[in-house]
Amino acid sequence: MSQALTLSSLPLFPLGSVLFPGGLLPLRIFEVRYLDMIAKCHKAGAPFGVVSLTQGAEVRVAGAGSEAFNSVGTLAIIESFEVPWPGLMSIQCTGAQRFRITAREKLLHGLWVADVERMDMDMVVPVPSDLKGTADALRKVIATLQLRAGPDESLPLQEPWQFDDCGWVANRWCELLPLQLELKQRLMELDNPLVRLELVSDVLLRTGISS
Repeated sequence: MSQALTLSSLPLFPLGSVLFPGGLLPLRIFEVRYLDMIAKCHKAGAPFGVVSLTQGAEVRVAGAGSEAFNSVGTLAIIESFEVPWPGLMSIQCTGAQRFRITAREKLLHGLWVADVERMDMDMVVPVPSDLKGTADALRKVIATLQLRAGPDESLPLQEPWQFDDCGWVANRWCELLPLQLELKQRLMELDNPLVRLELVSDVLLRTGISS
């Protein structure tokens, strides 16, 4: 695998959520182990890795069990960075390419780093006619969110809208729906965006959101 597709000592941010490519991730950071990491990533214009927890909590608690997390995650690109006061950072990130961990290490101060291989980006697959209802339902949800948003509010989704792209539509629904974390992780890991959209469409049909 070419060097361009690998990253060494990528800093990781284990979370109780799944970041999808193209998704938005706002974070408020106050743990010492992450403050320095995020500052360095921001200064260097470098990404960090978001992985979903399978054990443990986002914030370390004395006496709590050790952290464990999935081997597939998503690179997070810092788009905005603010320090409201010392010891607190507020950032907004965008999900980029998925990756698979090949080796991981926990440093002395509790920060995880990993060697990773980048996974292929989703192919652009047009939404087939039998799944157009899923894309149309997403279009309506976004229109409703835009109407309800105040002048200073931002949407949980970002443009450009790609309603004819299976992967994009599936990913946005995965972010909006209250799915179990394990299911979101499995959907994110799928290589075939059409299959991902078909599975999301089944969920929407069962809940009556689309027909």
